[in-house]
Amino acid sequence: MNLSYWEIKTWLTNIDYTIVGSGIVGLNCALQLKEKYPKANILILEKGTLPQGASTKNAGFACFGSLSEILDDLNTHSEEEVIQLIKKRVNGLKLLRKTLGDKTINYKQFGGYELFTKEDSKLFEDCISKKQTINTLLKPIFKNDVFSLKNNSFHFKNIQETYIFNKFEGQIDTGKMMHALLQKVLSKGIKIWNNISVTNFSEDINSVKLETDQFSFITSKLLIATNGFASQLDISEVKPARAQVLITKPIKNLNIKGTFHLDKGYYYFRNIEDRILFGGGRNLDFKTEETTVLEQTAIIQNQLEMLLKTTILPNTSFEIEHRWSGIMGVGSQKKAIVKQLSNNVFCGVRLGGMGVAIGSLVGKELADLV
Repeated sequence: MNLSYWEIKTWLTNIDYTIVGSGIVGLNCALQLKEKYPKANILILEKGTLPQGASTKNAGFACFGSLSEILDDLNTHSEEEVIQLIKKRVNGLKLLRKTLGDKTINYKQFGGYELFTKEDSKLFEDCISKKQTINTLLKPIFKNDVFSLKNNSFHFKNIQETYIFNKFEGQIDTGKMMHALLQKVLSKGIKIWNNISVTNFSEDINSVKLETDQFSFITSKLLIATNGFASQLDISEVKPARAQVLITKPIKNLNIKGTFHLDKGYYYFRNIEDRILFGGGRNLDFKTEETTVLEQTAIIQNQLEMLLKTTILPNTSFEIEHRWSGIMGVGSQKKAIVKQLSNNVFCGVRLGGMGVAIGSLVGKELADLV
């Protein structure tokens, strides 16, 4: 980029904090830093035209974990670790709603439903038998039972005739959320540069030199909030995980309302007014989906369409209007990584597919760490 004196002076001089990634984490981190240090010069770099990973591409689930997911987590995490994970998701959603307001993000608490296929009868029975144990475990957080049973009122096919219902689960409008966050950040005088990729950085005692695909500059502190793309900046504990999604054209008299989890959460769908958004299927081809390439594959898209026809909308004709994919950041543990990497470099990454729930809180924790 052929920069002028004015561009260098106005946008790239005396930068206190540079945040890489303008997703939920990066924007919330910037807001928290500006609140703590009103005179700070804050710059956000974003490699996409819009936030490139999952922040503008997710399904808009305001959730904290289905029953089968919580039980699965208890196999690899301690009871206290699982409680802390759920507490963080709940507090993160509260912070998101407080920051932007329910009306702004179109928050609706229709509840969440976990569906089990006919073949999943063992898992279904296991979840039912442990439902009350998990309700007791979560009671200190919610002051009420979280999970209950409901009959198949939406007339889905090829599933167990009972859902596990979570009355605390909600949904948001992802586009409205991110638009509001961006507007809020810009209104505070925080600068955002889009279509800029960070390629490398090196550190002195009191500063970091950033190299991008278009220019280089000096910043006092560097904060990495790139989640699914973190491995590109040598944060090896995070692996990319692509999520493929589709949405139907409007469906007349659609009576489905809520957020729905199927097949241990590997598939998820919801209504958006009179449309169905449906995503998932990463478990069909884990290796291929461990990528940062924003494309779709036939194996997953065909399975999504098949499940729409046979399970979700078995007696309803529909057309697919649009398909897309987003990149999550996952790893061996569910806990997000918020840590200092060196004197002047920090990161908030590995949101594990829970970005809507914990992104605001991870952004705050990242700012607090600095």
